[in-house]
Amino acid sequence: MKALTLTKYGSAKSAFEEQDLPTPSPQEGEVLIHVEAFGLNFADVLARLDLYQEAPNIPCVLGYEVVGTVEKVGSGVEESIIGTRVTAFTRFGGYAEYAVTKAAGLAEIGDMGAGKATALATQYCTAWYMACDRAFLRKGDAVLVHSAAGGVGTALTQILKQKGCVVFGTTGSDEKIQYLKDNGVDHPINYKTQDYAKEISKISDKKITTSFNAVGGKSFKKDMKLITEGGTVFTFGAASRAGKSGGFLANIGLLFSMGFTHPLFLLMQSKSIIGVNMLNVGDQQPEVLKGCIEGVVQWAKDGKLNPIVGKSYPSSELAQAHDDLENGNTTGKIVVKW
Repeated sequence: MKALTLTKYGSAKSAFEEQDLPTPSPQEGEVLIHVEAFGLNFADVLARLDLYQEAPNIPCVLGYEVVGTVEKVGSGVEESIIGTRVTAFTRFGGYAEYAVTKAAGLAEIGDMGAGKATALATQYCTAWYMACDRAFLRKGDAVLVHSAAGGVGTALTQILKQKGCVVFGTTGSDEKIQYLKDNGVDHPINYKTQDYAKEISKISDKKITTSFNAVGGKSFKKDMKLITEGGTVFTFGAASRAGKSGGFLANIGLLFSMGFTHPLFLLMQSKSIIGVNMLNVGDQQPEVLKGCIEGVVQWAKDGKLNPIVGKSYPSSELAQAHDDLENGNTTGKIVVKW
């Protein structure tokens, strides 16, 4: 089978190589999927830059989600699923013509478009896990979504609006403001030209109950001050670290820029921090992952969610897709097709 292998760290133009690799075989509880498309996530960019601890050592095949048809099943999996078109999580290995994954990490999609179906895996499931499984949200709550034009930000906004929340969303360019509005963000803010914390205070006297932060760095510390007593900051990324040199020292700088929070501080103000890594959730709680992916697919079929595909690339343009995602030149989901 063809696979786009990460062979060296650094620039996307030199990082990947198309290789012929053996087709994997499904083991107990697994399925083999003939892949028609796979999605990109910012974690892919971090892995290419050697900034993602969970990624395997190079050479390796990245990829967290695929869309395709089930061709084989391992022991313990019903054979009736063979021939079914699905969207699925992959614990790496998605940048290939065939991928193996746990049967708990997929959902049937029928004739849904590949781009939309790809978005429903990692990004919409991450949003669902935070907003539906872990957050305690009430109608009218004011919430903050960082990187609201990205894949998870798009998904979060749609889910939060279904819950009746007032959404403040940040983006790094004026060109994306209309995208945020069209997707349901009540108060879009360009964080590069405005201090988002000050803008929120100007716009509304509502206190932020929940922040969904994929940026890290100083924004995390700012969010901890911004949320109300009883509020929560979800941290699920460190986009502020991407594109910066410095190696170990830069990593230490990121750590210090986020500040240090003592449990007594959380206790006194009744604030909470929740870290999210869907790879670990899938490893340790596959039944939770199954609930997430089945939930978002059903909501999409019911018309409650509208996954937005930003750009679609052929597999020969993987490097360009990576560059566009890394440099913030995309909105919605990025999908790569064979």
